[in-house]
Amino acid sequence: MRPVSTDKETLWQLIKKGNKSSAIAMTGNAVLAGIKTVAASLSGNGTMFASAMHSLADAINQGFVFVGSVLSEKKATRRFPTGFGRVINIFCMIAVLVVTVMAYETILEGIHLIQHPEQSGGYFWLSVTVLVINVVVDGAILYKAMKEILHEARVEVHGMGIVVGAFKNVSRSAPPTRLVFYEDLVAVTGALLALITIVVTSFVASPYLDGVTTILIGILMVGVAFKVGYDNMVGLIGVAAPQEIETRISNIILQAPHVKDIYSLRIMQEGRYYHVDGLIELEKGLTLADADDIKFDIRNLVLQDPDIVDVTFGIIEDDDQQTWTVSDK
Repeated sequence: MRPVSTDKETLWQLIKKGNKSSAIAMTGNAVLAGIKTVAASLSGNGTMFASAMHSLADAINQGFVFVGSVLSEKKATRRFPTGFGRVINIFCMIAVLVVTVMAYETILEGIHLIQHPEQSGGYFWLSVTVLVINVVVDGAILYKAMKEILHEARVEVHGMGIVVGAFKNVSRSAPPTRLVFYEDLVAVTGALLALITIVVTSFVASPYLDGVTTILIGILMVGVAFKVGYDNMVGLIGVAAPQEIETRISNIILQAPHVKDIYSLRIMQEGRYYHVDGLIELEKGLTLADADDIKFDIRNLVLQDPDIVDVTFGIIEDDDQQTWTVSDK
C-alpha cells in the first residue's frame, strides 16, 4: 500500500505540485478567448466565434484539469490508502462534458451560417492579428506539452524529432499532459483553419466557407471530447500500465541478486502513478530471513522509480520453469 502520511499538507504545497502545463494553458486560453470574443463581435465572423468558443472550452477544461491534478497529489490517508490518483480522471470527465457542449454550440453556429450567410464587418487585420497571436500562443503551449510527454516517457530526442516522438509516446504520458496536448493540437489546427478562411473570404466571394469551417472546428472538438473521455473512462475503471513500464519494472526485478524468475506481475495505472503487485521466484536454499531481506531490497529498488507509488511483493522458491526474461527494450 502507499504509505499513509500523518503530515498535513497546505493548499499552497498542493498547488505547487499541480500540473504546470495545465495552469499555463488555462491562463493562455482564457486570454485568447477574451480577445477572440471581442474580435468576433466587431467583425461578425462566425469562424472567429467558433475559435473563441474553442479557446473558452480549453481554458475551462484545463482549469478543471489543474484543480484535479492538485487534488490527485494529496497523500494517501487511512480511508484512502491507495491515494487520490484517479481524481484527475474524474475532473477530466467533467472537462469532456464542457467541451462537448461547446462543440455542439459551435456546430450549431456553423449550420446557422450556412443557412444564413453573414458578411464580415471589415475588420480583416484585426481578425488576422488575433488568429496569428492564437497560433503563436497555442503553438508554444503545444510545444511545451510535447516536451513534457517526452520527459514523462523518458525519451530523449531533439529538433523535429520532438514532434514525432510526442505523437509516438503520447499514450505513455500523464492524463493532464495528454489533455493539454490534444486540446492545443486542435486549437492550433482550428486557428489555422480560421485564418485561412478569413483570408480566402476577404478576396473570394464564398458565402458558405465560413459556416463549413465553423462546423469542421466543432467536429474536431467532438473528436477531442471522445478521445479524452475514453482515456479517462478507462483510467477510472482501472487499466494496466503500458508495456514499456512493465518491461522496465520486470528488468529491475530480474537483475536483482538471487532472483530466478517472476511468477506473476501486475502493474496498475492510477492517474500518473503506478501500483506494483508481484510474486517473485528466488533461488532455492535461502533461509526465510534472507529471502525476506531480498524481497525488501527489491521493493526499495522498484520504489526508486519516480512513477511508482507502492509495491507489494510475495516470494516463492524457483519452480524451474522460466516465465520472464530480461528484455533489451
